Amino acid sequence: MSTIIVIDRGEAETAAAASAGLSVMEIVRDSGVETEFAYCGGGLSCASCHCYVDEGFLPALPAMSAEENDLLDGSSHRRANSRLTCQLPYGDALAGLKVAIAPLD
Repeated sequence: MSTIIVIDRGEAETAAAASAGLSVMEIVRDSGVETEFAYCGGGLSCASCHCYVDEGFLPALPAMSAEENDLLDGSSHRRANSRLTCQLPYGDALAGLKVAIAPLD
């Protein structure tokens, strides 16, 4: 088991236990870092798990789907490194990943 670093909306940084086979959303949700997070439970329908991924990890992520892109387009807080954590499967390549939870729209 490894960890990822999660920066919550209040800018507090937490190390969250991470296991392969989970999504980054599940890791963040299970860590209890954010209370208003992942409303749809990973159904790719709400974008409440929007985060900013540390740019050094962007090449290790899967390509963004059209559905994820559409949901992020609806956010006034979208950045070049925006992703939905429900669409990011955790594996060894993401050990030490750092994500910042985006503000809610």
